[in-house]
Amino acid sequence: MIRLESLSYSYPDCPPIFQSFDWEVKRGEAWAVLGPSGCGKSTLLYLLAGLRFPISGNLLIDGQPLIRPRPQTGLILQEYGLLPWATVRQNAVLGLRVRTFYGPDGTHTPLDFNPSTDVDPWLERLRLTAVESKYPGQISGGQRQRTAIARTLALNPDLLLMDEPFGSLDAPTRESLQDLTLELWGEQQLTLVIVTHAIEEAVILGQKILILEQPPNTTPQIVDNPEFNQAGFRNSNACLDLTRDLRSRMDLL
Repeated sequence: MIRLESLSYSYPDCPPIFQSFDWEVKRGEAWAVLGPSGCGKSTLLYLLAGLRFPISGNLLIDGQPLIRPRPQTGLILQEYGLLPWATVRQNAVLGLRVRTFYGPDGTHTPLDFNPSTDVDPWLERLRLTAVESKYPGQISGGQRQRTAIARTLALNPDLLLMDEPFGSLDAPTRESLQDLTLELWGEQQLTLVIVTHAIEEAVILGQKILILEQPPNTTPQIVDNPEFNQAGFRNSNACLDLTRDLRSRMDLL
């Protein structure tokens, strides 16, 4: 689904973050991206979202060069991206309203887009019905994150990008949303790329784990997670062993 071919990227007047970088993600895979601060994790996500563009090389999604944000890609940011003056329901329906404005033009909205403002199934699925009339400042961090998830999934994406989405949450809420993310990944047949700074989270959410190093990143370091998403994996020896392995790799960066 995603292919980076000899991709290079740098910010103006800065050394390259990626240089002749190759990487491939197959449809339906779940990837966690891990690395030290400043290594390019969020930059990679913004490239995949079509918010930044390579200096050279190619970034292909479904075989097509990515030249603008694609309608089928959902992006969930660390700070949720909610409008503070809008209710939970209004925030959840925002993406659908924007797509209805453009109409099914194939650029901003898929040609087979069927306009709807019915987000009730997602509000119910994500346990937000009771707070749908409240504003972001009146609800918990976990509820704000679920609102951002509802807004994104209402658009029926095939690629879901998440930028450190659970970093500011308490441990029980974080684990609950990690489990929810895996449920939705399976149910909706999503391709998932999640950026995280937490090794344990990378192990839980990554079928494969991409480790980025201090720039420039030239060769992807990929770690397979063969027991990913199996029953009881979170508390298994395999999970603990992989966490230790990743921690030792990170200590060398």
